[in-house]
Amino acid sequence: MRFAQIVFSPTGGTQKVADAITEVWGNTVDRVDLSNPGEDFSKVAFEEEALVLAAVPSYGGRIPELAARRLGQIHGGRAQCVIVCVYGNRAYEDTLVELQDIVENCGFRVMAAISAVAEHSIMHQYAAGRPDEQDIMELHDFSKKILEKLKHKDAESSGFKIPGNRPYKKAGGAGLVPKADKKCVGCGLCARDCPAQAISREHIRTAETGKCISCMRCVVRCPESARKVNGAMVSAAALAMKKVCSVKKGNEFFL
Repeated sequence: MRFAQIVFSPTGGTQKVADAITEVWGNTVDRVDLSNPGEDFSKVAFEEEALVLAAVPSYGGRIPELAARRLGQIHGGRAQCVIVCVYGNRAYEDTLVELQDIVENCGFRVMAAISAVAEHSIMHQYAAGRPDEQDIMELHDFSKKILEKLKHKDAESSGFKIPGNRPYKKAGGAGLVPKADKKCVGCGLCARDCPAQAISREHIRTAETGKCISCMRCVVRCPESARKVNGAMVSAAALAMKKVCSVKKGNEFFL
């Protein structure tokens, strides 16, 4: 049986969750990186005898449009699919049901769903250090139950209900666009690694507002720590979210 991950993880939190789940599978796990702008995702195809993990972050309660578009090009081939959404301790709202709809339209068969918490990619005080050791152990347990279900002849969804609404909530725009300060040395790493190709080498210190998805990869990857978002705006957003984000959320499993 082929095992694979399809992941969109600009800052690494979603990848940590995906790795925690698939490391229990005990086999070589192929990777499809949805953040790679150079990949032709229409050429990615799976067969029925495969188990695929599709993991995305929640941006304002929805799948990042860029990730949704790229994922939608993949050919599922009736492979079994575990869908995972990762959020920064606020709420994932319609992310999981949207992910279910996309992968099923691609031809996958959803057999399980997981919502998991990881450190917020902008307001790092929320869910700091997660997934932690307890989270990892819990994700391992989820994964073992998935493998157990896979042993049965029909491992498709047995009618479990995934939280969320259809139609989905309105998607928000990119509210925080990182810019480089005087520490920028023009190395071009941010332009090379930007999933949305929103940074050009000619104008390295800024990003195209219409393209930037506020994924924060350029902030995390900058070797000079030169790229930042507006501190006042981050503080205001953190204060507005303090009540809902301060209570520790748990991971959820639907089988």
